[in-house]
Amino acid sequence: MIDFQTDPGRYRHWRLSFDGPVATLTMDVDPEASLFEGCELKLNSYDLGVDIELADAVQRLRFEHPEVRCVVLRSGKEGVFCAGANIRMLAKASHGHKVNFCKFTNETRLAIEDACANSGQHWLAAISGSAAGGGYELAMAADHIMLIDDRRSGVALPEMPLLGVLPGTGGLTRLTDKRMVRRDRADVFCSTEEGVRGRRAVEWRLVDEIVPPSAWEAKLRERALALCARSDRPIGETGIALAPLQRELLSGGVTYSHVRVTFDRAGRRAELTVLGPGRASGLDWALLLARELDDAILHLRLNEPTLGLIVLRSEGDAAAVLAVDALLDAQKDDWLVWEVRLLWKRVLKRIDMTSRSLIALIEPGSCFAGTLAELLFAADRSVMFAGTRAGDNGAPARIHLSALNFGAYPMGNGLTRLATRFLGEPDSFAQARARVGEALAAEDADELGLVTAAYDETDWDDDVRLMLEERASFSADALTAMEANLRFAGPETMETRIFGRLTAWQNWVFQRPSAVGEEGSLKRYGSGLRPNYDTQRV
Repeated sequence: MIDFQTDPGRYRHWRLSFDGPVATLTMDVDPEASLFEGCELKLNSYDLGVDIELADAVQRLRFEHPEVRCVVLRSGKEGVFCAGANIRMLAKASHGHKVNFCKFTNETRLAIEDACANSGQHWLAAISGSAAGGGYELAMAADHIMLIDDRRSGVALPEMPLLGVLPGTGGLTRLTDKRMVRRDRADVFCSTEEGVRGRRAVEWRLVDEIVPPSAWEAKLRERALALCARSDRPIGETGIALAPLQRELLSGGVTYSHVRVTFDRAGRRAELTVLGPGRASGLDWALLLARELDDAILHLRLNEPTLGLIVLRSEGDAAAVLAVDALLDAQKDDWLVWEVRLLWKRVLKRIDMTSRSLIALIEPGSCFAGTLAELLFAADRSVMFAGTRAGDNGAPARIHLSALNFGAYPMGNGLTRLATRFLGEPDSFAQARARVGEALAAEDADELGLVTAAYDETDWDDDVRLMLEERASFSADALTAMEANLRFAGPETMETRIFGRLTAWQNWVFQRPSAVGEEGSLKRYGSGLRPNYDTQRV
């Protein structure tokens, strides 16, 4: 089982140090600590385990260290910044692991970019040595890239000439969309095994500046402090410790304090239930639930690949959820409240990008309100119980919208989930917004277009059962493709382009014999034998 929980005391591949407003995150990969037996992580090459630690560090820097205004990303190894994803690992990994590894890697880089853009925590990549493939892609996530001008250090995206694959975790897209590298130069760069160094790297906008070795450390400090001066991070605030999540892993599911996941292996589905605020204070609940939900989604992605359908449920008091939303809205200028909101944005994006069918069931006792209602709008379908069952004295199911549904949690396309849902229907969007704060019954939710369908007691059991069974019977490949296309309507952004290309390119290229066949480039890498490529253009 792959575990996404860690902490700095258990890191094998990274070191964190602090000097006032500047933190240094040093990549020093332990070659013997790969998740794959027999894989040596040479030259700061990485596997998923390295990225799990990086993701943890990014998260802790935001919550535990509000004083940090600049993070310097550098290597602890002489002559190399990072050699990218480990090739032996890619050759051994299943196709599903490769794709999920690439997805998680890019989500972590987007979290770095989110910290730069929205948290005032600027990242500075200090490249001393070679930054190749995923190593250069990691550097591109930073605000600013410095390259030592020692005639040996350089940047490269050599996947195509070396491996017959692509810089698929955002490399090509960040070159053109973020670094604004000219198309013909990007073509040359991605076709050149040795990469680019020195003044040409600056001229082509592959890095922001080059520095001679004699001035390297002084210039690095100067640049870090300049980035600190641009930050609006709070002064004098104390961070909060991200304690280990309390969870119980069983053969039939995973249980957290506010999330419950049960597995139905015969039905090829998981039921994921989120619990509303209980004894925990509002902000504590919001932070802990987001972390637990994130861990649960990652667990399903990597450890339960055959559970292709996630049924989303909720239990609790909708009024208590709305009270938390009111706090998150009214106190958004508080640094911690702001970070909790940003975390929810990232977790919901993770759900959007998960290649599982998502079906939400709104039943009596549900608390799909405000922030939790975003789960409904992330789902591929949502079905609501109309009325109550015979003999049930409880209240009927209700949906509640809050102000946070209209701007706090944009998707990768830059739109809210409701704006994406009602693309081309501005009146529907306005009508939904006018009902903020109301308790919307099934008939209201159906009329407003907030749910796919509403069923009463007569139809609920059979119609829901048939819907879930039908979904589980479809081709998993076809569902992944359909869902990835339908979830991101509207404008293209760098983020949607990265994940769209990741879904298409990596799902295709990583399956082709030129890459993974017995005579393919991944299998023959380092053997001295040339790969045998299929020369047909498809």
